[in-house]
Amino acid sequence: MSATAARRVLLAAPRGYCAGVDRAVIAVEKALEQYGAPIYVRKEIVHNKYVVQTLEKQGAIFVDETEEVPEGNIVVFSAHGVAPSVHDEAKAGKLATIDATCPLVTKVHKEAVRFAEEDYDILLIGHEGHEEVIGTMGEAPERTHLVDGAEDVAKVKVRDESKVVWLSQTTLSVDETMATVGALKQRFPLLTSPPSDDICYATQNRQVIIKQIAAEADLVVVVGSKNSSNSVRLVEVSLEAGAKDAHLVDFADEIDEAWLEGVATVGVTSGASVPEILVKGVLAWLAERGFGDVEEVRSVEEHLQFSLPKELRRDLRAELDAAPGSPE
Repeated sequence: MSATAARRVLLAAPRGYCAGVDRAVIAVEKALEQYGAPIYVRKEIVHNKYVVQTLEKQGAIFVDETEEVPEGNIVVFSAHGVAPSVHDEAKAGKLATIDATCPLVTKVHKEAVRFAEEDYDILLIGHEGHEEVIGTMGEAPERTHLVDGAEDVAKVKVRDESKVVWLSQTTLSVDETMATVGALKQRFPLLTSPPSDDICYATQNRQVIIKQIAAEADLVVVVGSKNSSNSVRLVEVSLEAGAKDAHLVDFADEIDEAWLEGVATVGVTSGASVPEILVKGVLAWLAERGFGDVEEVRSVEEHLQFSLPKELRRDLRAELDAAPGSPE
């Protein structure tokens, strides 16, 4: 980084959309284009207010539960994944499904299934009530114990301390997760680790670069929604890494000018479900207030892409019309 300059912005790279979010959003857009509106989406496709509002304008209808989707329609499952019981609900409701679960979340689901079949107790590190956690626990509910931080470790009860494995929600703070794993290893010395890290590459990359920026920042602005776990973590990581102040905003007009008092360096980043247009809005807002000097600070290049859900290669409307008992 260059020497400290008056009123500068340090812009994190990478930032914004990860491969799983990009895949999920495009899946809804393609479904609308290919099958026509309405396309129903169970829960928010990704945790971002702007993205949800934009897709609603295009004809997507967001529902909380599968049973809210009228029979004979198409429903998209969000990037956060769902439990097997949700697939069963869709089948019972005669719905065609498009599974937009992030492949990295699917990987954790498969690990849960495999370890449950091998009769392990699974210690899932994650936040209670988060959609991803609910979906993963649904793969092996009788074998999975939620561990919501190191303070939960003492409460865990397992059947056999020699057959215990930890898995994690993909969008957690890396440091916080490793602290919880350390506490679990103290409690269960024979604890097994997953074959590869469960925390998403994009989550890790965004935390690494904001740590670097936060050490020089008087203020960090994280663009993201309050229900976005990885965005919330970026605020926490910024403060832990030395930022004097840090805030989460959905849109530029949520920034409080009082935050800029005495500030020379502003760090800017965005969560993995945030489109770049929102970051540009924040940069424009800052430029209008004298923070026009923007330096992009990059840690790594991201090139990962995921193929779209296979269901988008079929005519789901025709399949629904041809299904036995379909409405005339």
